[in-house]
Amino acid sequence: MVSLQAMSTVAEIEAVLPQLSNQDLLRVEQALHAIYRQRQNGIIYDDAYGVLSEADLINSAEEAFLEYDREEAQNANRQSQ
Repeated sequence: MVSLQAMSTVAEIEAVLPQLSNQDLLRVEQALHAIYRQRQNGIIYDDAYGVLSEADLINSAEEAFLEYDREEAQNANRQSQ
């Protein structure tokens, strides 16, 4: 259960964030990512392409590598014929 004090702390943090420089925001983001990694939680990325989890990115990379491997195998078969 979240205490009222914790809720107040989160509200205070949220209130200060817009006042931080880009450099300080980057440090906050890096600290949050480090905490997610320590907790073995997936990191969430939100950018112009949408919201992705670390697991989504890993799956996308795996699909791309598998497709690359298939194309390489097809090219090798063509060259041997």
